[in-house]
This record gives sequence, structure tokens and C-alpha cells, in this order.
Amino acid sequence: MMLWSIIKIVVFIALVAGATFGAAHLLEMEGGVRIVMAGQEFNLTPLKAVIALVLLVIAIWLLLKLAAFLIALLKFINGDETAISRYFDRNRQEKGYRALTDGLMALASGEGEQAMSKANKAEKYLRKPELTNLITAQAAEMAGDGKRAEKVYKKLLKDERTRFVGVRGLMKQKLSAGDTETALRLAQTAFSLKPRHQEVQDTLLQLQAQQEDWKGARETLKAKLKYGALPRDVHKRRDAVLALSEARGVLDEGNDIAAREAAIEANRQSPDLIPAAVMAARGYIEQGAKRHAIRVIKKAWEAQPHPDLAAVFAKLEPDESPEQRLKRFGKLLKLQPDHRETRLLEAELHLAAEDFPGARRALGDMVENDPDARVLTIMAAVERGEGASDAVVKGWLARALSAPRGPQWVCENCHHIHAEWVPACENCHAFDTLSWTSPPSTAMSTSTGIEMLPLIVGALEDRRDDTDLEETDQDQDDDIVDATPVTQSGTGPDRESSEK
Repeated sequence: MMLWSIIKIVVFIALVAGATFGAAHLLEMEGGVRIVMAGQEFNLTPLKAVIALVLLVIAIWLLLKLAAFLIALLKFINGDETAISRYFDRNRQEKGYRALTDGLMALASGEGEQAMSKANKAEKYLRKPELTNLITAQAAEMAGDGKRAEKVYKKLLKDERTRFVGVRGLMKQKLSAGDTETALRLAQTAFSLKPRHQEVQDTLLQLQAQQEDWKGARETLKAKLKYGALPRDVHKRRDAVLALSEARGVLDEGNDIAAREAAIEANRQSPDLIPAAVMAARGYIEQGAKRHAIRVIKKAWEAQPHPDLAAVFAKLEPDESPEQRLKRFGKLLKLQPDHRETRLLEAELHLAAEDFPGARRALGDMVENDPDARVLTIMAAVERGEGASDAVVKGWLARALSAPRGPQWVCENCHHIHAEWVPACENCHAFDTLSWTSPPSTAMSTSTGIEMLPLIVGALEDRRDDTDLEETDQDQDDDIVDATPVTQSGTGPDRESSEK
């Protein structure tokens, strides 16, 4: 702003200097202008000629204005009652639209205070609040004046043409303030006014999922599909997510049958949705339809092997021996033999069957190339089963403490880690963004040096062995010392024989 003021001052000084220089030059010029009109001759010096030209232009402009006013007056006399008011309003409109243009430019430039000032000026001349109120509201938000913006948005609610803009502005304000209940009601109103508006659709869906209104969210999702805002395959996936969430809600209410049917529907719509497959398989197991449960688990395992699928697959035969379970799981392991989860599952099955070399073979090179807490814990169990020392076992467990946890439910939007699957992220509230993957690795550094735990454990183990050895030697010495006085004191059988 200061730079612009300086530029205007410099330009003004330049214009004054130019006008002064021009007047001085005209005074020094010789000759002039001779005008002959109606037998009259007028001789003008160069300076007078310039002044006369300027006055002529002003006179012509005044004559045009007077002519326009006379025309408006004649129209008024002939019965047009608004002719004179329109004549005067024309000038007001020009000033108003000029102020409105300046307000829009200030708003685009990020100058909130100036934009509000220009909008107020435009309202004074135009008296069109549907135009100026919008600029005022956005400028107030830009300037951080939330109360004024809210006041203007409420004014927009009174006009049907601007009602949607007012509702949407208030909705965004409530979202920023964290008032999700009011924001949800406003989003529903905005959706009823403009159901095709994609931003309103997304906001309403997110708020409904956050409030666990799964039925309403499915209706909103259906509207997104209807108005072309969502591809059919994405709709199918997200509707399955909502159906699964609805099933969980029904299950919490104690209606097992309805929850089971809803879970089966969710799995039918999206077989690769792991939580839906797990819930559907459990429902089939409760019905005694083990064959359907196996089919659901296998189809989901082909899409994405997951520990929860293995857990529900184990529930099919809860009383089988570890050897029988290893054999039965063979059909599942063949579906994705090279997948990381398959190899870990096979290693755990071998551990249960006490086949420790088999568990080691199942892990393969994951210990060196892709170690996480689960891999290292299995390796500790393998070492224990093969008879390794406590120092070796504790060394593996110590490494597991500092190792990555492996795949988890991670939000693809904000990378927040969840303990279990949820339809909407608990951190950023984004809908259907959780995926079973390894979170971004972060370097762990602690003051205790957790990476040195294996060496510390080994040193402590050796120290404990030395301490135990010293205590054993000391106990033996104490026994000898304790035994010596017994013989020398003459108690017991030796004393009796000596007295005899």
C-alpha cells in the first residue's frame, strides 16, 4: 500500500511538472490561432487556444448531459414516472459497479479490509445485497472477522437466490469451529437445496459417517452415484463399507441375525474388504455353513492375506491338533504362497506343531531382509524351541522391541495408525481411507540406546552366570566351614566315641 501511494504521488508531481512546462512553452511560442466566423475575426495566442479547446470539450460534455436530462424530463411528462430516477441512477450504478470491481480485485489480492470497504461503497450505490454481501462475507473471513461473516451469511438466507451460499458459508464456519452437529444440519439443508453440489455431498457424507448415521450416509452415497459424482466401482466399495458399519451397529444393539445378514451383504458387494469377510465368515460359522465361510475366507485371502482371516479360519475347527491344523491350512497357504503374511502364518503353524526347523524355513530371508517385531518374536520362539541359551532368546526379543510393528491399519490421507479397522479415520475423519499396510518408518532413538539391548542382555546373562558360580563356590565353602566345627566341638557320634 505504501509503495502504491508513493507511485501515485510521483505520477501526480510528474503531471503537474509536465503541465507547467507545457504552459511555459506555449507562452514563449510566437503566432497563434485565427478564427473567422460570421464576419468576425478572433486572434488567439497558443495558450488561449489550448484553454479555449478545453472549455469547448467541457461545454460539449455539459450539452450532452443536458440533452439526456431533457429527454428524461420529456419522458416523465409523457407518463414515464421512473425516467428521471433512472437518469440519476445511471451515474450511481457506474460508481457502484466501479466500487464492486475494485472490491473483487481487492478480494483476489487478499486485502480483506479494503475489499469490505469497497463492498460497502458498492452497496451504497447499487443497493444489491446479493452481490455485495457475498464479497463482504468472504472479505470478513479473510480478515479474521468471523462474527461479521456469520452476520452477513445470515442475511443471505433471506433471499432464495443466495440462500444456498449463506447455508454453505455457515456450514463451513461451524466445521472450522468444531460444531459438527450444527454443521451436519446445515449440510443436510444445503444438500436439499443443491443435491448435485459435490462439495456438499462429500461434507455431508463425512459428517454422517462421523456421527455414525450409516443409513443416511448410504442415501448420500446413492445420490453421489445418481448425479455422476462417483464411479460405480467406488460406490460399490464404499457402500460395502457403510453396510459393514451398519452391521456393527446392529450387532452392538444385540440383533445378531440382522448384523449377520448385513455383513454378508457387505462381503458380497466388496469381497476384498477384510473386516466384512471376517464378519461374514463368523456369521456363516454360527449358522453351521462352514463351506460358505471357507469360500468367503479364501476369496478374501486371494485379494489380501490378513491375520484376522487366518484367525477366523482357525475357528472352523477349534478342537483340532496342531498337526491337523497345519494340514488343513495348506489349502489356504497355497493361494498366496509368496506373500509375507502367508509365510508368517506358516511359521506360526509350524511353531504350534513344534516343528522348529520348519518354522525357520518358512521365515526364509525375512529375518535379514524384512525383519519386524512379529518376525523377530517368531525367531526367538524358534531359538527357544531348538534349545538356544537365554541370552540368544532375549537378544531376539530385545531386537523385536525396537523393530517396526509391520502392517497395520493406516490412513492413506494422514498416515494415522489405528488399532482396528474403522470406516472413517479417527484423526482426519476421511471416509474409507484405511488400508492394511506398513506405516512410514521413523528412526527410533532413545536415551537408553535400545539398539544395544541384545549386547546388554548378553552381558547381564554372563554376569549372572558368573554370580551364580561365585555363589555356588561360596556355598560350598560355607558348608565346609559349617561342617568343621561339628567335628571339632565333639557333638554327635564322634564326640561320644572320644569320650568312651
